[in-house]
Formats: sequence, structure tokens, C-alpha cells
Amino acid sequence: MELKAGFVCYTTSMQKIATRVFISASIIFGVLGIVTVLTAAGPNKPDSVLTQTLIKLLLITVFVILPSFALSVSSKYLNGKDN
Repeated sequence: MELKAGFVCYTTSMQKIATRVFISASIIFGVLGIVTVLTAAGPNKPDSVLTQTLIKLLLITVFVILPSFALSVSSKYLNGKDN
């Protein structure tokens, strides 16, 4: 089945890829979050280079999770609607 979102054709295989990316990014987000908390220096102490890097990676996964979630769910709402 092919769905149209704006001018871009969106197929079920694209939805499966987006869903896999969402699941993978969510797992990575959870692992990075736990590791970040475990390596944190504590209150009133500067973050180490490792902790700063983990925080950046954590934010990157957020920006991967949001669009992949939107893409993986969009076919449910676009199903059967012509644009």
C-alpha cells in the first residue's frame, strides 16, 4: 500500500524502517540515560568529558526518536486519506 504525505509517497516498507529506527533509538536512549546518571559527578561538581559526551549523545537520540516516531505512526492516520 502506498500512502501520500504531501508530495512524498510513503510505503509500508518505509514505515517498518522508521519503526525499527524508533525502537533502536529508544533502547539507545535508555542505555545512555542510565550510563549518564551512573557517571555523573554529583551536585556542585563539573561534568567530566565522558559525561558531557554522553549528554550530547542522549540529546542526539531524542532528535532521532521524535521524527522516527512521527513517521512510524503517520501511516495509521494517513491510511485511506487522499491529499
